[in-house]
Amino acid sequence: MNSIHSRLLLAATLVLAAFLLAVAVALEQGFRAAAEKAEKEKLQSVIYGLLAAAKVDEQGSMVMPDNLPEPRFSRPDSGLYAQVLADEGKIFWRSPSMLGRSLTGIRVMSPGEVFFGRQGPLFLHAQGIGWEDDRGETRRYTYVVAEDAAAFEAQVQAFRLSLWSWLGGMALVLLLAQGVILRWGLRPLRQVEKDLEAIREGLHSRLEGRYPQELKGLVSSLNSLMAHSRAVQERYRTSLDDLAHSLKTPMAYLKAVVHDGSLSCEQVRKIADEQLQRLDHIVQHQLRRAAVSARSTLVSPVTLAPLVQRLLATLEKIYAEKGIRTEVHVDSNAVFRGDEADLMELLGNLLENAFKYGHSRVGVRAWNRNGLRLVIEDDGPGIEAENWPRVLERGQRADEKIAGQGIGLTVAREIVSLYGGSMEAGVSEAGGLRLDIYFPEKPASGF
Repeated sequence: MNSIHSRLLLAATLVLAAFLLAVAVALEQGFRAAAEKAEKEKLQSVIYGLLAAAKVDEQGSMVMPDNLPEPRFSRPDSGLYAQVLADEGKIFWRSPSMLGRSLTGIRVMSPGEVFFGRQGPLFLHAQGIGWEDDRGETRRYTYVVAEDAAAFEAQVQAFRLSLWSWLGGMALVLLLAQGVILRWGLRPLRQVEKDLEAIREGLHSRLEGRYPQELKGLVSSLNSLMAHSRAVQERYRTSLDDLAHSLKTPMAYLKAVVHDGSLSCEQVRKIADEQLQRLDHIVQHQLRRAAVSARSTLVSPVTLAPLVQRLLATLEKIYAEKGIRTEVHVDSNAVFRGDEADLMELLGNLLENAFKYGHSRVGVRAWNRNGLRLVIEDDGPGIEAENWPRVLERGQRADEKIAGQGIGLTVAREIVSLYGGSMEAGVSEAGGLRLDIYFPEKPASGF
């Protein structure tokens, strides 16, 4: 029973068998009841015939004739029998067909009283009547008619045989039809299996056939799983680029600190220790990002204001010669619902680009309204609208004259997409680049 087809066919067969059995029993019982009713009506008509054939003697009493209209009453053991009981319960008259037979256990019945039932192999019908003679006296008689039930049972047996023959044939046809229908109905599952085999052989990259509504959820989940697998593989391929890019800012800061003659050895050692810890954190974080396949949103919210201040303090030291002026408007209740390392990398990449390309001003604004909204802008050359899709590609840069690896915006876009957010580019008030970033209240999990 490991086959869905076999299970459904077995279940359908059992249900069909139970249904046909119930139908057969109901039809047979209905036919038997109808046949018994017809038998009762027939025997009732025989009694009426006997009453019609009865004669009256000189005193007005009832007399049964020697010759009856029904010839079977005249043949012994013919299968049709009749007798009349008088008021005292004595046999008043018996048909010649009852020679050697007797109908026992029949009581005298009141006028108008009727009885119908089985007595051994016979159907028996009795009815009480009142006969008034010439003297005005009423005498009670009980007419009793019996018929052999062999013909009735033969009729029921013939009906049963015909019924089961037809139902058996119908059951066979229905079973064959069920098998064909089940095979046709389960064909999409076999098609999914073939399509998955084609994907395994590299002929296709996803399930793209036309599938019934019930399988669309499964197909969508499988396509998402395969896309996720490809994203994980891509994540491994790009992890080294991301790691190198993430290490660039702290290493540049260390380089600036080392060449800064105004710092004491203790200050240099302290800064170097902080940056080395950050480098270690970045390495571990990038390794985790390359190894895991999904993000958990069950983390504590990250407050933006302190993190932004720390990043800006670092970048102001790195780009001290440019004299960048920062404008920060971050709500104290602005929080990011995700991994702090992801937020650090996102802001680090975008703020570093702002410091790198900006001339004298960098602005940061953040607030929570149906999610986190973040705006980073500068007064640099900006990016033309037609170039925006190109610079989001890994390794592409808006300004080839400035050193860099061209993956900062790509990494930022991947992080934003990781949490189901959006990132749009525009023109700032100072004519430079403006980035509008939005994270929904309930971030998505995983690539």
